[in-house]
Amino acid sequence: MTAGLWELVIDGVWVTVQLLVLSALLAAAVSFVVGVARTHRLWVVRFLAGLYTEVFRGTSALVMIFWVFFVLPPAFGWQLVPLWAGTLALGLTYGAYGSEIVRGALAAVDPAQREGGVALSFTPWQRMRLILLPQAVPEMIPPFSNLLVELLKGTALVSIMGMGDLAFSGNLVRLALQESAEIYTYILLIYFVIAFLLTRLMRGLEKRLKAGVGKAPVREPDLELKRPETTHVGGAV
Repeated sequence: MTAGLWELVIDGVWVTVQLLVLSALLAAAVSFVVGVARTHRLWVVRFLAGLYTEVFRGTSALVMIFWVFFVLPPAFGWQLVPLWAGTLALGLTYGAYGSEIVRGALAAVDPAQREGGVALSFTPWQRMRLILLPQAVPEMIPPFSNLLVELLKGTALVSIMGMGDLAFSGNLVRLALQESAEIYTYILLIYFVIAFLLTRLMRGLEKRLKAGVGKAPVREPDLELKRPETTHVGGAV
């Protein structure tokens, strides 16, 4: 490829990274707000949080992008630029999945920890901030890492708005070169490298967070099965 076409691809990578970071921040905020609301003592709060989760988790991210970018302008009289439309659609959609991660991690904390906070006369917010979240957040990192990679792959959907992300730029280069195998191989490798860096970053974050609460990260299982040791009594097997 020529230098101009490589510059087009690099610009697409930069747009994809911007969209990934912005939508991930929005999804993280939504995940924690809705996930914590799913554990609220008031049933109305739990119902509304659950309704949001089911609606956004049960709809297509592609259709949500269409809705935000093409339906909102005539309905409300204002237009979002493609970057913010993609950020809003992806952040709200993947935030619904993330809220279940938060809810599940909070529910997995030992009930004795919650009871200890009640015995110490902590308010619900103090129990959440000082007891539950510090223990639950490290357990959220592995599923959040998977969700972040899924979000990275979901950013390719914004190309339908004509946004110059990596997928859109790759298609322009393909049309210019009339060569599909070469350019799409490059695009696949670029997505893989970004995803690999994200997983390494999240694994390092998991180690730091678990070290902060006195836990060791779960090691990946060995491929070889070790034979259990047996105790011999009196020389007999």
